[in-house]
Parts: sequence; structure tokens; C-alpha cells
Amino acid sequence: MKFYVNRKFLVTAAGAVWIAAGANILRIGLVTWREVPGHALFRIAEATAVFVLFFTLVFLRLYRKHTRRIHRKQAPGCPFSFFDAKGWLVMALMIALGISVRRFGWLPERFISVFYTGLAAALILTGVLFLAYRRKLSDDR
Repeated sequence: MKFYVNRKFLVTAAGAVWIAAGANILRIGLVTWREVPGHALFRIAEATAVFVLFFTLVFLRLYRKHTRRIHRKQAPGCPFSFFDAKGWLVMALMIALGISVRRFGWLPERFISVFYTGLAAALILTGVLFLAYRRKLSDDR
């Protein structure tokens, strides 16, 4: 038996995955944030720069690519087709790299706190955009 879902489910699943990934990374970022001394305002500025760079240069482009692809779908599809094969591969590599960086101590905690916090905010905002796009699909009927 095959299980197929509509476009609204796909963008909802995409939003949930992006938000869940962002929340997990934010948790790690905030835990390390508390452990690292330093000027909070400077670190907030750095995290904001990471957010802006990743959101505008990476995640917004991916959001547009995947919503266009989902929007063009005519028939129900696989529940995991909110990403294409390349998207799943990139996600797996990013997760593996993130785990390796922390596990083997390749980068200082100060970097991880700032980078993960900014990255998490960008991921969460992208997830929110997917959920907002779901509403647009509902209105297109």
C-alpha cells in the first residue's frame, strides 16, 4: 500500500521539519551561550549577522525552490517529497558535520554559541515561511 499526501501536507511537513531542526540547534546554541563568557551585545550582533547571511543567501533560496516545486505538483506525492534528493543529502551532511564539529571539538564553544543561535533563527523563520505558504495553497482553490 502506498501513502500519498497533498501539497498542503508537504509544505506543513517542510515547515515542521525546518522549525524542529531550528529548535534543536537553538537549544544547543543557547546551552553553549550560557557557558561562554563575553559581551552579550557583541555576540548578539554576530548571531544576527549569521542569521542574515544564512537566511538571505541559503534558506530563502531553498524555500523558494521547494515551494515552486511543490506548487507545480499536480498529483499527491510521497510524504517526504517536500525536499528533493539533493535537499535530503544536504540536510544529512549538515547534520553529520554539526555533530562532528561538536563531538570532536573542531571549533570553540564561543563560535558554536553564536553560529548555532543565528543559524537556528534562520531555520525557524524558514519553517514559518513554509507554514505561511500553506495558507496560500488553501486560498488558491
